[in-house]
Amino acid sequence: MIHSVKFTCVLDTNVIYPLEVRDLLFWFAHYELYTPKWSSEIFDEWKKVMERKGLPHAEIAKRIEKANKAFPDALVRNYESLIASLHLPDERDCHVLAAAIKTNAQVIVTNNLKDFPPEILEQYGITAKNADDFLTDIIDLNHEMALEAFQKMVLNRKNPELDQYQVLDALRKNGLIETANYLHALL
Repeated sequence: MIHSVKFTCVLDTNVIYPLEVRDLLFWFAHYELYTPKWSSEIFDEWKKVMERKGLPHAEIAKRIEKANKAFPDALVRNYESLIASLHLPDERDCHVLAAAIKTNAQVIVTNNLKDFPPEILEQYGITAKNADDFLTDIIDLNHEMALEAFQKMVLNRKNPELDQYQVLDALRKNGLIETANYLHALL
C-alpha cells in the first residue's frame, strides 16, 4: 500500500528527466509521501539525456547534486551483482530491477511499462507503474499532504514563475493528465 515513507520506489530515468514530472515526484518525496530510490546508472542515463538536450555541464552537475543532497539515502548501492541473473525484454533495464530488489522497493516508476513485465516483477514483489498512475495513487491516499506539496512546489517555482494552473498545464503536457486533473479538482 502506498501511504508513507515506508513505501519505497525506484524512479527510472524517464520519470526523472522531464522537469515537471521530477519536481512533483521530488516534492511528494520531500513531504514524505513515499521514499525515492535510484542507482548511479539511472543518474548516468539522466546525465546523458541532459547532455543530449544541450544543458550546460555546470547545470547538469547542479541538478544531480541537488537531487542527491535532497535525498541522501536515495542512492542504492551494491546492486550490481544481481544484474547478471535478471532477464527483461530490454536487458539494459536490468539495473533498474536490480536496484529495486536490493532496496526492497514495492514499485518501479517508469513510463516504459512494456520493459517491466508484471510476470517477471511479481517474482520479486515489485510492480511497475507509470508516473501518472503512481502520482494519482499517492494523491488518492493523502489528498491534503499531496495538495500542500503541489502548492509548495508552485511557490518555489522559478525561471519561469508559473501559477498553479500554468503548472497543471505543464504537468498535462508532460503526460501527467490524471495527476493534474486530480490536483485541479482539489484546488
